[in-house]
Amino acid sequence: MGLPASFRHVEDYFLPRMIQEVTGQDTVPFGDCVLSTKDTCIGTEMCAELWNPDSPHIHMGRDGVEIFTNSSASHHELRKADQRVHLIRSATAKTGGIYLYANQRGCDGDRVYYDGCAMVAVNGDVVARGDQFSLDDVEVVTATLDLEDVRSYRGEHLQPAMKSETQAFLRVKVDFSLSTSDDVFLPTQQPLQWRFHTPEEEISLGPACWLWDYLRRSGQAGFLLPLSGGVDSSSTACIVHSMCTLLCAAVADGNLQVLEDVRRVVGDTSYDPQDPKELCGRVFTTCYMSSENSSEDTRSRARELAAQIGSTHLNFSIDAAVKGILGIFSAVTGHWPCFRARGGSHRENLALQNVQARVRMVLAYLFAQLSLWARGRPGGLLVLGSANVDESLTGYFTKYDCSSADINPIGGISKTDLRGFLRYCADRFQLSALDGILKAPPTAELEPLTDGQVSQTDEADMGMTYSELSVIGRLRKISKCGPFSMFCKLIQAWKDVLSPAEVAQKVKRFFRMYSVNRHKMTTVTPSYHAESYSPDDNRFDLRPFLYDTRWRWQFKTIDEQLSQLETKAEQ
Repeated sequence: MGLPASFRHVEDYFLPRMIQEVTGQDTVPFGDCVLSTKDTCIGTEMCAELWNPDSPHIHMGRDGVEIFTNSSASHHELRKADQRVHLIRSATAKTGGIYLYANQRGCDGDRVYYDGCAMVAVNGDVVARGDQFSLDDVEVVTATLDLEDVRSYRGEHLQPAMKSETQAFLRVKVDFSLSTSDDVFLPTQQPLQWRFHTPEEEISLGPACWLWDYLRRSGQAGFLLPLSGGVDSSSTACIVHSMCTLLCAAVADGNLQVLEDVRRVVGDTSYDPQDPKELCGRVFTTCYMSSENSSEDTRSRARELAAQIGSTHLNFSIDAAVKGILGIFSAVTGHWPCFRARGGSHRENLALQNVQARVRMVLAYLFAQLSLWARGRPGGLLVLGSANVDESLTGYFTKYDCSSADINPIGGISKTDLRGFLRYCADRFQLSALDGILKAPPTAELEPLTDGQVSQTDEADMGMTYSELSVIGRLRKISKCGPFSMFCKLIQAWKDVLSPAEVAQKVKRFFRMYSVNRHKMTTVTPSYHAESYSPDDNRFDLRPFLYDTRWRWQFKTIDEQLSQLETKAEQ
């Protein structure tokens, strides 16, 4: 974070010997200093400093710095881009100047995705920008600007007293210019109108790029998803379909790196991906794992969606596996548990639900490892999870069930946003199967059907709606509310729809579920970070969970050093 001007400090830093040999320079100034060229002055600030209320660009601008640079590592969150753009615009609107903003792009093996969005701003206007979501590894953004515009702006807007209020930065003088004497006829960039992506578009693009980066770096041949026919798993399926759409578009635009990576993933050096649906069939396997408690409605919805996106779809029953496990338990204890609807206790009912859920996890990993082998193709598949952020908040899932996966693209997205995303996909990708999925009540289908119809719903089990959970989640994490402060806020926010007693009941139920199920967060599947109230318990562990196991540069350097040592020993 930026420090007050009184703490400004610069010291001489001794350069590594290898750099000294190249430059002939022993030391370099290091700290809060700026670069003075023959025609302007350049300063820099770090990623987080842009968000600081006492940002360095304020002090640098008042001290005459005209160009600010920021090499950022700002990760994607839903609805965050407009804040970022606003900060950069205001940075130059307050004191004038040119702001050069670069940002990382892609997944570095962590839970976050860096969404690029490089830009150039001058005097409060953005004049050049890069893509926010792109499969290009590198993108260069340029702009031609007139330094005299900065000086005119400052002469018009800044008061003379402002400069005297700041401590001068140490200027490191360099013997070059950024401009030339013969560039007076170059046209300068004009302000552009920024179009921000909707949250639905962001869900379609951000997690899709993250999935592709993870897949191409993992060395696997695709994804496997347990597709239940509900909103959550259907959202994950649509994100994979969106990924395939982005890949085909990138190849059509001549992106040779994407083409090379796609061919390596599918194991075909001559493959030319043109149709997202056909590509989806190569890299994406979905499976509907039915039980005696599954309805024909969910089975048909899953099958219809799989057909429309083009995934390789499997449909099989888990009843034999469930009965086999219960048979082992009965042989040992002499008891056979029953569902509550058939006279069983709460413990029996819950255990029977968990057995089904955990069998699905075991089968998902089995098919992920061997389904391509059974089809005569090399490689394995990454298992995708589909538990949303609200279910994780309450722990409304079975520990080590099919929510346990390799990665989860929707684990940081609320149910409310996912429903909006599916409505977007139904129109964007012409997926009519999503209409029925959106109309159906969310259900785990782990308890017996009543007259062939679903009797168990998620919201009834949780005692609150998903939209209510989204509000509660933000209050718990972002507003740091405990039970009482949350209750105080909600009796006002929900006064038109719920009585104080009903609010109290929901708040108490949430915190009971949250505390009882907190242990599940230690094993939750690594999820795409999309919301600031994500309950992922590993959110403070910034180490990647995906490494390049080949360590090509490092191992090569070891081999070279070893060769040098062996050569010296022989001499």
